[in-house]
Amino acid sequence: MNHRTLERVRKLLAKAEGTDNEHERATFMAAASALMAKYGIEQVTLGGPRRAAPGNRIVTLADPWAREKARLVSLVAQALRCRPLLIGRGDGGQRVHVFGFTADLERADLLATSLLLQMARGLAGIELPAGFPAARAYRRSWMLGFTDEVYRLLSAAESEALRRSGSAGTELVLADRRAEVERAVAEQYPRIRRTVPRTSGTGYRDGVEAGRRADLERERLRSSEGCTPISSASGSSPA
Repeated sequence: MNHRTLERVRKLLAKAEGTDNEHERATFMAAASALMAKYGIEQVTLGGPRRAAPGNRIVTLADPWAREKARLVSLVAQALRCRPLLIGRGDGGQRVHVFGFTADLERADLLATSLLLQMARGLAGIELPAGFPAARAYRRSWMLGFTDEVYRLLSAAESEALRRSGSAGTELVLADRRAEVERAVAEQYPRIRRTVPRTSGTGYRDGVEAGRRADLERERLRSSEGCTPISSASGSSPA
């Protein structure tokens, strides 16, 4: 991202991470996500026929809750037009291999870093329902709910930025870019499977509410039951 845009986004995210006021956090995150979505569309329209090929990076998430952190990173990347794959443990944590164009990889990295902090802060502050017997199961489901709601809200922000662009050819360019990213993934991971984690209903619903308050979009979207599936590599390792 260009320096000016990057500094504006970082300042907004820092304010969202540093406040306990839900309305302020919603306002800062809405502004940051809208700015990043607009930037992403601008990079698509400015790319031209000689744009660079997709890149990739491996992100390692350490314990505790490494798999749940990896899921958050994966779905943030997916919402921002990248292609994430869970590739298992290594280098001291759970690894996510993310493929995408440079602007999208940068946006995903910046936003995922902030949301990991917000999720950790929210997790530390939750109170278990009275009489709930399985604290770990509740917390895990809470994180899954938080992550799925963040994914829905981020996807909505991206769709809105595309709608506002008013460019008839942008969707075609995005389709071409998706195909290029998928080819890059297939070169390294010919076998991919999709997984859906199990949840505890109460924890999941509470996590969804917390995800809304993270708030990437002030408009409240109706949540659906169940987790968003993510992809993992099967029987492969990165080249």
